Amino acid sequence: MGLNYEPYVSAEKDLPELTPRVIVIGIILGAVMTAANAYLGMLVGMTVSASIPAAVMSMLILRGLNFKDVSILENNSVQTMASAGESLAAGIIFTIPALLVMGVWSDINWLDTFIIAFLGGVLGCMFTIALRRVFIVEEALPYPEGVACKEVLISGEEGGGGLIAIVYALIIGAIFGWVVKGMHLTKHMVHRAFDLGAARIYVGSEMSIALFSVGYIVGLRIASFIFLGGVLGFGILVPLYGLINGWPAFKVNHLGEVLPVSSTEAFMIIWNEQIRFIGVGAMVVGGVYTLWSMRKTILVGFKKALDFNEGEGETPLRTEMDLDMRKVLVVCAVITVLTFLFYWWKTGSILLALVGAGFLAVAAFFFSAVAGYIAGVVGSSNSPVSGMTIATLLFTAMLVWLVGDVILGMPEQDLMFATLIIAAVVAVNAAIAGDVMQDLKTGHMVGATPHKQQIAELIGVIVGAIVIGPVLWLLNKAFVITKTHCSRLLAEGQEVDCETALLAPQAELIGSIIQAVFGGSL
Repeated sequence: MGLNYEPYVSAEKDLPELTPRVIVIGIILGAVMTAANAYLGMLVGMTVSASIPAAVMSMLILRGLNFKDVSILENNSVQTMASAGESLAAGIIFTIPALLVMGVWSDINWLDTFIIAFLGGVLGCMFTIALRRVFIVEEALPYPEGVACKEVLISGEEGGGGLIAIVYALIIGAIFGWVVKGMHLTKHMVHRAFDLGAARIYVGSEMSIALFSVGYIVGLRIASFIFLGGVLGFGILVPLYGLINGWPAFKVNHLGEVLPVSSTEAFMIIWNEQIRFIGVGAMVVGGVYTLWSMRKTILVGFKKALDFNEGEGETPLRTEMDLDMRKVLVVCAVITVLTFLFYWWKTGSILLALVGAGFLAVAAFFFSAVAGYIAGVVGSSNSPVSGMTIATLLFTAMLVWLVGDVILGMPEQDLMFATLIIAAVVAVNAAIAGDVMQDLKTGHMVGATPHKQQIAELIGVIVGAIVIGPVLWLLNKAFVITKTHCSRLLAEGQEVDCETALLAPQAELIGSIIQAVFGGSL
């Protein structure tokens, strides 16, 4: 699918694309998908690309409203807007709840959450525009979910058996969700550890139609990487650690009481407190290696994007018309300035704000490239956004410690907050970058106009940024976000049920890392 690839809609055709009805439906679906993915991500620790369900819903809504002249490019624009909000949710839920974990916030701050989501989301859209031709046209990376979304759009356009299969799948997913979540007839997750002498074996199963579907989309090879990661962590490293160092026999609850733990609880304690940090190290090394190996590709892509805009006497094909790179660079500069002002406002230090904004501009661009590349290989659902966030977190913590602690002598709570808000913007940026590339791949294959699709992405990002704060606030009120925050509320005398608290594992991990860095126990 390189330079000679023929799209489904030829460049000579000019079909309706970013129409008023598309914008209205895209905004509604974007808000819904943002909320759904925020809940899913904090429940199971993994988000799912919303491009395919958004494409299905778009087709059903537009046809259900009796619009007879709906084009495939309109459906593509709707799914683009909806999936932008979904991916933005991933970057936010991996970071913002960490402020609850650390006790910096007692509840979700709507304004700060919106600003972080807006800055990171717009920056992610802008940076990936320069890389579209390299990753999608010339490198022709597979982008598995982008290809699957293209197939869904074409099935909807042509009708027949493909569309019927999509509707059946939608019904099956809804029924399964109602049985598990609505009627509580079965548990979505079952796990247990068994003792074999001094060793211990863990067996677990998570019944998730969403994750099963992602595995089917990305294929056996990519899915096996994730499975083998689980085998390495739960099947080898945790038992090995327990065998050498012994298994925990007790735990301390939120009231300070010492309680015995079961075999399964002991297994999970070792995974939480020891083994998952090995995963962090692996992702940091992998991220650095990826950045280094891609350095020439990134520079070439950026140069070609500028040259393409400045070409004289050339009229590019409709399917190759990106947003003007000069305007893109202006927007990036404006976002960097706004980021500086935000950091200055929240930290009270102009020096820390300058350092933070400068670091963000560099880190955000490179992590956009990494996220876009990884999404092209394994899909955006499998893209390790949390790993890239943690890599950023470690570098950010070093800068904040040097400037905020050594030079300015800021309190520990302020240092932790400053570190988190910088890392959060980069996390949102990386999450959006992977999604943008996935959507642009779909658009490239169906014959969309890139600059119209990029505008749709920006609209979706703004909608997601507006919605995500209230959604997190509602989820925190309904379930309580993270076990750590729930335990703190119990200790304060509030009546909450920590059994139903959302796990938000990445936020728990990020919060514990920041506390360990500035508490000296990392």
